[in-house]
Amino acid sequence: MLKVEIRKQALKERLSLTDEDYESKNDSLLNQFKLLDFSSVKTLHVFLPIVKKKEPNTFLLIDWLVRNHPEIKIIIPKADFNTSSMTHHEYIGLNDLQKNSYNIPEPQTANQYHGEIDMVLIPLLAFDNQGYRVGYGKGFYDRFLENLNAQKIGLSLSPAIEKIDDVNKHDIRLNFCITPTEIIKF
Repeated sequence: MLKVEIRKQALKERLSLTDEDYESKNDSLLNQFKLLDFSSVKTLHVFLPIVKKKEPNTFLLIDWLVRNHPEIKIIIPKADFNTSSMTHHEYIGLNDLQKNSYNIPEPQTANQYHGEIDMVLIPLLAFDNQGYRVGYGKGFYDRFLENLNAQKIGLSLSPAIEKIDDVNKHDIRLNFCITPTEIIKF
């Protein structure tokens, strides 16, 4: 399938989840996330969810990290839609967040971060058995990940699809993808 078709289908499936299914899948995703090896992770970059689009609730992961791995610095993005780029900021709590015009929570006063990143949790609408992902199509994460030497981990509430037919040279492959039922290594 082509990315444009995958995007439509994946979003439709996600939006059709009941609130109970959505919550259950997020709890299961958290349980899988807890199985990762965090021993060499000093800095973890995580997207903040567009709850309206039923993206994985990364606040559950953030809360767990804060309680169980306070030594890990959490970094969150802020998007610039004019340049299709992101800046990266230290997560200092819910009170610093405000939704932008796309309903994405973003930091308001947190310091910008320019240091090393060990692990990145990546949003996606779908992913395939080769480790490629389909996002919303703006390329924010492909540009960000291009020269980044970090573990690249997708988060998905759905299982893999067979193959994305129109992968291109700018598409960055995941190292892992976490679903509610498993952690897939590529």
